[in-house]
Amino acid sequence: MTLDTAPGRRRTPAATAVVLAAVLALSACGSGSGTGDDTAGEGTRTVMTAHGEVRVPADPRRVVVLDTAELDSAITLGVKPVGSTRSDVASGFLKYLPREKVEGIENVGNIMAPNLERIAALKPDLILGSDVRDKDRYDELSEIAPTVFTESTGAPWKENFLVHADALNRKDEARKAVEAYEAKAAEVTEALGGREKAGELTVSVIRFVEGADTRVYGRENYIGSILADVGVDRPAIADKAPDGFSVDVSPEKVDQGDADVVFYTSYGDPGKSGEENAVGGALWKGMDAVRNGRAFRVDDETWIQGIGYTAADTILEEMRKLLAEGSRG
Repeated sequence: MTLDTAPGRRRTPAATAVVLAAVLALSACGSGSGTGDDTAGEGTRTVMTAHGEVRVPADPRRVVVLDTAELDSAITLGVKPVGSTRSDVASGFLKYLPREKVEGIENVGNIMAPNLERIAALKPDLILGSDVRDKDRYDELSEIAPTVFTESTGAPWKENFLVHADALNRKDEARKAVEAYEAKAAEVTEALGGREKAGELTVSVIRFVEGADTRVYGRENYIGSILADVGVDRPAIADKAPDGFSVDVSPEKVDQGDADVVFYTSYGDPGKSGEENAVGGALWKGMDAVRNGRAFRVDDETWIQGIGYTAADTILEEMRKLLAEGSRG
């Protein structure tokens, strides 16, 4: 299973301002007293989800998350879940997450295959997930605890984060996370010489995938939204993805992902994903980004799988260093 995100809407710099406005509006609703019609049930709040209104505890204490995005959201908001699925049970949680933040979280199975018995045994008071991963299990999960689902994951990560923040009653923390992200994205843009200069730089993201074709990422995904916030341009192939998400290419066409700067990574063993053969081949070595020393290998768990503000903080810091260096190359 490759942990790619489902297609979503394109994220633009203007849209990030909308997200900040939304989180400020959430914060204005109050924290300790909750939001909406709290008086209808003491100690609970109503949250709008992909399945309509769901009543959740005013202050959830035992949270189970079903995907990397929900885990990133919880950690970003200062909440340590009691249980979480994993992208790969054998490898544990994504390594970009601080060890102390995930230590002690119980494993409740693989993403898209949660163990309901393990979840129930943890006696959660809130479950966070999405329809794209676990829609068929929603009713069963709702019998265990109040369950808050977003429709999808990936491209709408900022909107989803607000849903998670509302469910966890961490609106002030959410506002701070959004503001910090906006500030760091602006720093990256300035490091590139400002918005106009950044827009002259084309940036490509290539992912070698074990057991599948190589993917050149479009605009409608998590990493695409971050690149849009920084203000860089994308290569022509980024706009050719049928769903806006990615274009699959064979090893013989990997050079279609060329750009001024290329970020590349592997899902799975680099020897089995095609990465090792590709980067050692003539097509790769002939790419402009490679010849100019602007092809950078990055961590798949952070750049592709993380899908949240904690991952984005690391991505932006790496972009600031690598893109600024590339722009001077």
